[in-house]
This record gives sequence, structure tokens and C-alpha cells, in this order.
Amino acid sequence: MKETGLRNSAHGADQFGFSDLAAIHWNLTEAPLYEHALANREAHVVQGGALCAETGIHTGRSPKDKFVVCDEHTEKTIWWERNGKLTPAQFELLHKDFLEHAKGKQLYVQDLYGGADPKYRIKARVFTELAWHSLFIRTLLIRPDRSEISHYVPDFTILCLPSFKADPKRHGVRSQTVIAIDFTRRMILIGGSYYAGEMKKSVFTTLNYYLPAESVMPMHCAANVGRDGDVALFFGLSGTGKTTLSADPNRTLIGDDEHGWGPNGVFNFEGGCYAKCIKLSKEAEPEIHAATLRFGTILENVIFDSETRICDFDDDGKTENTRSAYPLDYIPNASRTGRAGMPNNVVFLTADAYGVMPPIAKLTPAQAMYHFLSGYTAKVAGTEKGLVGVQPEFSTCFGAPFLPRHPSVYGNLLRELIGAHEVDCWLLNTGWTAGKYGVGRRMPIKVTRTLLAAALNGSLRNAKFRTDPYFGFSVPTQLAGVEPHLLYPHKTWQNKAEFDDTARSLVTMFQNNFVAFENHVDADIRAAAPEVQIAAE
Repeated sequence: MKETGLRNSAHGADQFGFSDLAAIHWNLTEAPLYEHALANREAHVVQGGALCAETGIHTGRSPKDKFVVCDEHTEKTIWWERNGKLTPAQFELLHKDFLEHAKGKQLYVQDLYGGADPKYRIKARVFTELAWHSLFIRTLLIRPDRSEISHYVPDFTILCLPSFKADPKRHGVRSQTVIAIDFTRRMILIGGSYYAGEMKKSVFTTLNYYLPAESVMPMHCAANVGRDGDVALFFGLSGTGKTTLSADPNRTLIGDDEHGWGPNGVFNFEGGCYAKCIKLSKEAEPEIHAATLRFGTILENVIFDSETRICDFDDDGKTENTRSAYPLDYIPNASRTGRAGMPNNVVFLTADAYGVMPPIAKLTPAQAMYHFLSGYTAKVAGTEKGLVGVQPEFSTCFGAPFLPRHPSVYGNLLRELIGAHEVDCWLLNTGWTAGKYGVGRRMPIKVTRTLLAAALNGSLRNAKFRTDPYFGFSVPTQLAGVEPHLLYPHKTWQNKAEFDDTARSLVTMFQNNFVAFENHVDADIRAAAPEVQIAAE
């Protein structure tokens, strides 16, 4: 077997069970991975220097195809309502078939870290079938210094073979696509999907399993820090503005997607960013746009001109979920350490497509826990195949697909941390105003940024607030630079009766969704539920 690259020869591929491989390439850097990807016809170079690849039928994650091994260690610790089960024997058979499928192939390996805090990081070794996948995961996780690789021993191993097709009957899975996690053997198998984000989120899921036991809160959030050291966290589902709002030229970006909050403060899990780039423009998001058009960046499913190789970020012909993966240091004001102190502000982002939530609200600790466990946003037509109109999305902890443990574990951890550090909590709505999606308009980004800046610099704490009659949280009555009527959503609608009906309907959705958590939370959190305080019109 041919082996190239820097590695720990005492802890090689044989430790995972590989045999009869054609070649294995260890810890290749950007330039040789480009060469391999192009020689293998895996991707194209586009203008600016990025590597652009297609992911085939899977243009996003496959959460229904994720399975966890149920054994004596995980039987009572995994949230089985949202995680599929495999027996140890089923996983062993799957692992054996993966190894058999790998015979005769050349594989790429990256030895990486998940977590910027050395005390809590995991060492993740990632084997991939594709060179561009190797570049992707190298970009997204934290790259050790080259001097550390010679004695690197992994805590966890991932094997990603997109060309492997699972057999539902033989392997006990749902389809030909599989993401199988064995927390006891510290191993993840990914097959049947070329979507690279599965690798990134597998590492996140792993940290979500191990860190709570060490009193570290793993979070699906972005984070940045101001010049005075004030730290802000941004929780939000896809399309709510997490990456956009955290990339603030006046604040240092810690990271855009995954963090831990522990005894030493906040730390990034990653060394890169994974930005949606549909409709990306230099005018609206100059830093992300510049990072996207650079050598070393990986683009997924972005359409480009075959002759000029110029990308068309407005074209969603392959998917709405076009992506750009780039190193964190491609953002000029990004943190070089990935670490900061204790948070001062927690911001929950929602894109309310029903157009009835205010642009910002101040939350009590109990309301913060309610909205954290609810994890609300709304999807609109065009964001997913077959989606028509508006559809509510409740993803608990703003990351239900990545939670191996019950949401109450994470909710209780966050509540303790918010209380201990007297953190201000806000709900920021980047969705619609003056009507629901299709009638109203998107909340102006300038308004969102003005409100966010006032929240983070502390000036909004001194504003006069009113209590929202539908959702019960505190809403500022005015703020310089914001049109006053925007802070009163019903004033932006022409049809006031329709607003009332829509708001009541959303309140009911919240209440119905929260039934699943009522037996896991204290009375004050149950009491923080939205409840209409005005008579029907």
C-alpha cells in the first residue's frame, strides 16, 4: 500500500481495520488536495480560486438516516425519540462491510481537533474517499500544528465513503444512506451521501454527547466579542441570519456555527465557516463574499459559467442550500484563538414568516428557556423541495438533529449558566413585517443591525418597554434609527383582524409544540408560554 503525507506511523490505518487499500494520503494540505480532486475529476476550479463540487441527490443532511448504537452505555442516555437505534452487532456488520468496500481504494486522512479549548477538545481522525471531502473537513475543523501530527492519537474516528450503499435489510437502517455512530467504540460511519456537511455535524453530535458530563454546554450558535471583551451568542436555525449577523466588522468573530460554554468561557468547536451562499453579494456581505472567492475555499452545488468559471450565486437550479466552506482566518476580524470570556448577551434568532413577531424582544430567564427549547423559525416556499407557502419549524435547542441527549439536559445547563453570569437574553426576528411571507416584506437588515447593536452595547436595557399582548415578552417602544411602527407589528398590517388571527394561530403552534417538554421543565418555564392577553376582535 502506498502511503504519503505526515502521520504517526505507530497509529496508522491498520488500527481502524483497513487492509488492501490502494493508497492512503495523510494530512495533505490545500494545494495537493486540489491536485488530487482535479485529477480524480471530483470538482472544478472557479474564478477566484475556490474548488467547486457537486453533492448529487443529497444537497443537505439526511437526519432520518442517522443511527446510534444502543448498548449498556447509551441505552439510558440517548434521546431515542429523535435518534435511530442500531444494535452493536448491526454496527459491527456495517463496519465490516465499510472496510470491505474500501479495499482497492485510495483514501485521504486528516488528523484534526474539534474544540479550541485544549481541555475539552476531541481528536477526530477523518478518513474520506474523496479529496475534496478531505479538504472540506480540514477547512471546517481545527488544524493541529504540523509538529503535533507525529504523535497524534485519535479519540474518535470517522469513515466517509459516499459510494457505499447500505442495505436496509442487512444493516437495519432506513435507506441506502447511513450515518451510524458508536459512542462506545468512538467511531462514525457515513455512506451513501456526498454532502460534506454530514462529517462536520457528526463531530458536533459527538461533542454534544460528551461535553455535558464535563459541565460544558455545547451550542448550535455563532459567537463574537466586542472591543471591551463583551461576548454575544447567536442561536438560530438555517436562514435566520446567524452567519451574517455574527460577521460584524466592529466585533471579533469567534465562530459562525458551533461553540462550547464552559468554566473558562466560550470556545469555538471549529476552524472554519460554512456559509449559505444563495444570493450572496459583495454589497450585502462583503467579508463572506471575499472569503468565498479564494483559493482554499470549497463551494457546494454553486452554479458557474462553464467558460468563464464565474459563479452565479443567485442561481438555485441545483439547490437553495448552496454552501461555501472557508477557513476562519479568511474573515479579517476573526479570532485567532477561537476563545473568549463569559457571554454578556444571548440572542435567539427567528425568521418569523407569519409577520406577527416584533423585530426584537427582551426575555426573562424563564422565557429564554422556553424559546430555547422551542427553537422556532418558519420555512418559506423555495427553501425546500415541495414546500409551498409558510411552514413553522420548531427545532429544540436550535439544533434537534444534532442532539444525542434529551433537550432538557442542554436546557438545564444553559439556564444555570445564564443565571450564574447574569446574561441578558433577546429574541431577534429577522423575518417578515407588514404581512406574512408573500404579502409583507423582509425585515430591513439595517433595522435588525440597529436593534442588535443597541442590545449588545447595553443602551437598549434603558429603553422603555411594553408587554406584547400575544407572546408576553418585553418589546421596546422606540429606538433612534428605527421606524416606530415596526416595533408594533399589528400597526404594519393593513388588515388588523387578519393579523390577530395569524398571531393567535402562531401562539397555539407554540403551545402545542411545547407539550412534549412540559414534564421536563419547572413551573416558571411552563408559565413563560405565549398566551393571548386581549379579547378576540
